Amino acid sequence: MATTILPDDPQLRARFSDLKPALTARAAVIEADRCLNCFDAPCTAACPTHIDVPGFIKRIASGNLRGSALRILDANILGGSCSRVCPVDVLCEGACVMVRQNHKPIQIALLQRHAIDAFWASGESLAAAAPGAYKVRVACIGGGPASLACAAELCRQGARATVIERRELPGGLNTYGVAEYKLRAADSVREVEMIRRLGAEFRCGVDVDSAAALEKLEAEFDFIFLGLGLGAMQRLRIPGEDSQGVMNALELIAAYKTSHLRELRGTVVVVGAGNTAIDAANAARRLGAETVYMLYRRNQSEMSAFDFEYEHAKQEGVQFLWRRLPVAIRRDAHGRLLLDTVQVRQADGRLETVPASQSSMVCDLVVPAIGQSPLTEILEKLRGVEVRDGRIVADRISGQTGNPRYFAGGDCVNGGREVVDAVAAGKRAALAILRRFSNSAGVSGSEPVAFS
Repeated sequence: MATTILPDDPQLRARFSDLKPALTARAAVIEADRCLNCFDAPCTAACPTHIDVPGFIKRIASGNLRGSALRILDANILGGSCSRVCPVDVLCEGACVMVRQNHKPIQIALLQRHAIDAFWASGESLAAAAPGAYKVRVACIGGGPASLACAAELCRQGARATVIERRELPGGLNTYGVAEYKLRAADSVREVEMIRRLGAEFRCGVDVDSAAALEKLEAEFDFIFLGLGLGAMQRLRIPGEDSQGVMNALELIAAYKTSHLRELRGTVVVVGAGNTAIDAANAARRLGAETVYMLYRRNQSEMSAFDFEYEHAKQEGVQFLWRRLPVAIRRDAHGRLLLDTVQVRQADGRLETVPASQSSMVCDLVVPAIGQSPLTEILEKLRGVEVRDGRIVADRISGQTGNPRYFAGGDCVNGGREVVDAVAAGKRAALAILRRFSNSAGVSGSEPVAFS
């Protein structure tokens, strides 16, 4: 699959080197030997996809990297991406029994990455069930992790799945929205190719944005999985936010990951304090911006970003401005970009502006990063699918919506969580679709296929 991604410019590659370097073969074995192989495996329970962590680590220790990778991919088809982007501090590694004994947790993410990287290097592919084991056709709308996981599971069980994505490349935020020093676009595309080889069809550049388009899909497919993700970044709703020199966080990350943005200079102000805001701020620093501020209307204890992301941003040189609110973006008499802000304070449980506290910051780029909006256009056209507060209402386990032909999972249901949560939801929905098809067709389903 051809694409334009971050070019092989040595200087640029150096700027976006891996946040955590890969383990050497020797270091991986030494680390794997530290694992206690707990029988109750709290690490596995903490993983939304329930990867057999002791099982894959034990295979690394014995030199069986292929078996280790297959054990991972059996539970999580995007195990490579998740080994790089999962907040393991609060998931598997945070649950490691070593922590309770005041020891450093097993480096589960790096071990998982080690096994998957070895699998990629071997050139192997995954085996799927014989096509036609299930005479069912499923359209997966959206090309992000939820749809990819759903399509992969359907294909490995012998069903037919088609991923429909409005952008040039599938992968969703894994391809376009995750900082390059965490997950390279090329690695996301490589996972997509693996799923394609399982038998999934991909239709890119197709926007399902009308009732007529949905009706056409309903006529072609037996079931539809909605893995739509979220909508556009939320707007600041202040004067001047459409000015030149304003680019939201996802636009910035996508621009440099697709080589449309190669360098930044001067002062960058990121508005917001979530994980995506931090990714954008760190990227701005690595692209060459001399000064990067993160501006947030609350204080540090109230930021939504994980603590380790905050610490990382400080190490990158990002500076934080707390309790400041943007009120306007404008140009001064010299044509310089200005961000006007006011101080805010807590009063009776709500925020209020501090009188006479307005000030202006000269900057070269303003990056709004205050979250994504729910999708609205397509959701209004879904017949029989309940939408509440901008989210699709679906069964927590099966992903079944109010329309028996529609299933859903990922950010469009949960409002925006981790990649691993979307993968888990997509896989569960695929298995639920197969069960529903088997029941409605009056046939007995076969045992789920596992990689071996």
